[in-house]
Amino acid sequence: MTEPHEPTIRTLDSTTIYTNTWLTLKEDRIQRPDGTHGTYSFLDKTDFALVIPMENNGFHLVEEYRYPIGRRTWSFPQGGVPDSPSPQATAHTELAEETGLTATHLTHLGHLDNAHGITTQRFDVFLATGLTPGTPHREHTEQDMRQNWFPRTQLEQMITNGTITDSCSIAAYTLLLLNPPQ
Repeated sequence: MTEPHEPTIRTLDSTTIYTNTWLTLKEDRIQRPDGTHGTYSFLDKTDFALVIPMENNGFHLVEEYRYPIGRRTWSFPQGGVPDSPSPQATAHTELAEETGLTATHLTHLGHLDNAHGITTQRFDVFLATGLTPGTPHREHTEQDMRQNWFPRTQLEQMITNGTITDSCSIAAYTLLLLNPPQ
């Protein structure tokens, strides 16, 4: 694994353009290694957890309308919890809120960058097993959310044919494939 390098771009000043509960849009004046100046705009967002609920050689997914892309999409349960004490606590909360499932075991699979060219946001990926069904307690903004269980082969077909396009879910599934449960 390579070690982090010193920043090659120097921040000259930083301005907050917009902020709300979920994000801050920043615009930084920068200096590149050759001395030229420029502007870099990016979103500062809190990290989130993504949960892969797995049982019976299949997976529970959620589907909802995603306003920025104007369509419904399937993904693994994911989200952030303000003031959560840990990524694992966030994973338990998101799993229960979105699916009603509780997990006996949460295995941390990795920590990934989410769109590292435009946001500071990162996410932790957890495999949830030993699932017990329950009632979802979705947020008001998730009122159109649906969930379903899919066998592994169908999930992989949904990725291949473009039904699942959520890059975080696909990256998380790759982590699972590289670190299969024992």
